[in-house]
Amino acid sequence: MRRTVNLRRLTAALAVALTTTTVACDKLLDVENPASVPIEALEDPALMQTLESASIQQFQCAFANFVGTAGVLSGEYWVSSNFVDSHPWEWRGVVQIKSTGGSCPGRNATSLGFYTPMQQAQFQLDDLFERASSFTDAEVPNRQRMLAEARAYSGYAHLILGETMCEMALDGGPKMTSQEVWAVAEARFSEAITLATALGTGADAVSLKNMAIAGRARARLDMGKLAEAAADARLVPAGFVRNAEFTTANQNRENRIFNMTVTNRFVSVQPSYQALTVNGAPDPRVRVQNMNVLGQDGATPFWRQLKYTAANSPMPIASYAEAQLILAEASTDQTEKLAALNRVRALSSIAPLTGTVTDDIIIEERRRQLYSEGQRYVDMLRKKLPFQSGTNRKGQTYSDLTCIPLPDVETLNNPNFSIGN
Repeated sequence: MRRTVNLRRLTAALAVALTTTTVACDKLLDVENPASVPIEALEDPALMQTLESASIQQFQCAFANFVGTAGVLSGEYWVSSNFVDSHPWEWRGVVQIKSTGGSCPGRNATSLGFYTPMQQAQFQLDDLFERASSFTDAEVPNRQRMLAEARAYSGYAHLILGETMCEMALDGGPKMTSQEVWAVAEARFSEAITLATALGTGADAVSLKNMAIAGRARARLDMGKLAEAAADARLVPAGFVRNAEFTTANQNRENRIFNMTVTNRFVSVQPSYQALTVNGAPDPRVRVQNMNVLGQDGATPFWRQLKYTAANSPMPIASYAEAQLILAEASTDQTEKLAALNRVRALSSIAPLTGTVTDDIIIEERRRQLYSEGQRYVDMLRKKLPFQSGTNRKGQTYSDLTCIPLPDVETLNNPNFSIGN
């Protein structure tokens, strides 16, 4: 029965899959998707590229939702609109957050939340892998690349869900801890590394391999496997970045942070990220602008982020900079920790640090370098950093919620979460 439900879920996702997008290196997703796909048609190898397109698009949409939601939860952004579907994420309203799993929106959508779209992404990516595995290379062009890609992106979907949710379940299964979900992510990344290595030295094969290595380093950091995390981080080459790609060809495929902060005044940069300096000069890693106007709500001073400057600006999923920051945290050698931080600072032409590297220094370097990439929220949970408390500028009281509870759509429909389980 579960398989039937999952297939319907996949078919529905395909029915709304967007028409065009691009992925770094190979323009893989420049294909048209059908209006609907009967379940039996999914056994046709000719549909594999369409399934691939839909699954990557689903992940990228979910990732953009994650970055926006995490930014509000962590205090990178204030909600500067009056819309009830986004405000509770700022003051962390438990009942309201549990009532929605999020969705993949268009240009003017205001809702936050990423659980449902990220769950759909992990399911579609794993389903893609299973289906591609059942065919031959002759039946499906670029099948080996497809397999590596499915595993790498699935690793990130599982990683993010494990990092942010208080507890988890996959495809209607039992309760899972973060450690259990990270173990799934680690396995996906390891398989992706093996598959991408076998592809050779082509640009996309190397990019997928580095994406998976960086992802595994992050998963191992989460799991407390510091020596292994450091070993992976050392392998990520300078200049590497794997992005979520967006396009202006379809409003549903535009960069959501740009649309919420430039096209509209729906979220505003919070004071702790306004006018940051380093060595007495504006910090180029956190570029923001005081617009000297109020947000859409007429109450919030509006500061615009300048990291994503167009509707098709890419968002980093994995990067050399992040890998070096992982190395700085996971390494036990002070010389290596300092060198890693300074390699990251050099990317923005910032003078090097000197002296002893402390955890506080690393966390602050991460806060700035990884601004508006979803990572600050993860760091706050991982390091048990304090969340905002008291009352915000609109008189709303912050709750004590930190990690995200499973939405009602999961707990009310998954028998493993019924009373007594």
